[in-house]
Amino acid sequence: MTITTCIFDAYGTLFDVGAAARNVALEPGQAQLAAVWGTLSTDWRTKQLEYSWLRAISGTYVPFWQVTQDALDWAMDNNGLHDNALRAKLLSVYKELPAFPEVPAMLKALKEKNVNIAILSNGSSDMLVNAVRSAGIGEYLDDVLSVEEVQIFKPHRLVYDMVWERFDVPQTEVLFASSNGWDAAGAAGYGFGTVWVNRDGAPQDRLWATPHRTLKDLSTIPDLV
Repeated sequence: MTITTCIFDAYGTLFDVGAAARNVALEPGQAQLAAVWGTLSTDWRTKQLEYSWLRAISGTYVPFWQVTQDALDWAMDNNGLHDNALRAKLLSVYKELPAFPEVPAMLKALKEKNVNIAILSNGSSDMLVNAVRSAGIGEYLDDVLSVEEVQIFKPHRLVYDMVWERFDVPQTEVLFASSNGWDAAGAAGYGFGTVWVNRDGAPQDRLWATPHRTLKDLSTIPDLV
């Protein structure tokens, strides 16, 4: 089946979520953060995802920006960082995460193939607007879809429904890429063609479905279209 629509997760897939703590740790006067930034970054991301799943299960949706703040608060506490100015700085930088190096060229190549290109993300709309603008990739995107519309987080099927509701294409014409194995599994179970972008060489999740392909980054996505 011909691929007509390429859908990308945002955080960790297009945007480098580790950059917030890493870049702030390089600034003058951040010796305490510099000593723990790697652990802090991992804790922050882990809790961000855990809190989104728990809120989906419990039916207690809040915007992803609130989830992101709650996760950072836990991560800072866990790493002995009690600094409101640092908290504000990390959140500010998180709003303007850089894209991974291969992303602009990959999206440009897809655009030249005349396929639909969109983001489908747990992220709040304002978060995504800022991230797309700061990464300079807006010209390549046909839409940015946020779960705010359905008020539940991935991997709920209502989130993946947003793709065909927006583009009116069958699931078999959609290629979905995510760096989150559970997200790729959710999309595969939904019926999308899926790519797991396994940047860290992690083992595959044992879930109800498996991604159709595994890549180390996004650079070869245009070859699949």
